Amino acid sequence: MLMDGRASAMRPWLLLSPALATVTLLLVVPVMFILVYSFWLRTATGADTSGFHLDNWIEVLTDPFYRDILFKTLRIALVTTLFCIVLGYVPAYFIAMSRTGNKTLLLLLLILPFWISYIIRTMSWINILGASGGLNSLLLTLGIISEPMRLLYNEGSVILGLVHFLLPFMVLNVYVSLEAIDRNLLDAARSLGASDLQAFREVTLPLSMPGLAAGALLCFVLSAGTYITPVVLGGPRDAMFANLVFDAIITQLDWPLGSALSIVLLVVLGSVVLVYNRLVGVGQIAKSFG
Repeated sequence: MLMDGRASAMRPWLLLSPALATVTLLLVVPVMFILVYSFWLRTATGADTSGFHLDNWIEVLTDPFYRDILFKTLRIALVTTLFCIVLGYVPAYFIAMSRTGNKTLLLLLLILPFWISYIIRTMSWINILGASGGLNSLLLTLGIISEPMRLLYNEGSVILGLVHFLLPFMVLNVYVSLEAIDRNLLDAARSLGASDLQAFREVTLPLSMPGLAAGALLCFVLSAGTYITPVVLGGPRDAMFANLVFDAIITQLDWPLGSALSIVLLVVLGSVVLVYNRLVGVGQIAKSFG
């Protein structure tokens, strides 16, 4: 009897062991290596000195340059997320509530951007917003402007590129949440005298909040950790925190400093997720899709 109880208690762990081993080998172990490496020191000769040195951490935590870039990264991520929320809810609602037989086609069009490389999609904005790009050429032809506008290599173009990249993630999350809503609830609200706007405000919007919250968290984390978009569409002053990691490791060949920067970004985004879970409840969000 005792053996049966132990076997029952061990069965979930045995079933989870492949997933736990994969996560440990591919996530936990590399992060631990990066954490240890962040305490090493790069000497003047270019060699890395092993040991427990706090120089990299003192530089990262006390230099206002890194702090300002981190705050700007979080601000850009927040603005991008807000744009994704505003722009993503309408198409998600339209697809979910569509009564036509074209819902499959609409979903296919929604995921179509994922078939194209993220880098190619980002670089396409150069041909649209550049000095000789499509938008400036159109405005010049119509006589609205007399000389090309500077639309590229600024914070606005970075946010635009991030919204273009992350908007499908928001739409898909909200769509799944909207699709799970029982239509009988809407009919019941209307039968009780609620208008379409009232039914949306009192029934649809609250029940779709889990999808909206999940999409917002996903968009924020992905945008805060991005590297390609600021490089392609941003200027020298528009670098985000991930660009600092790249420059430290690839340009300066300072792997210990780059490791410290990576851990800082990981801790900050992890803290955001924990606070978000405390306020919104990521567990409840996951249950809503179950």
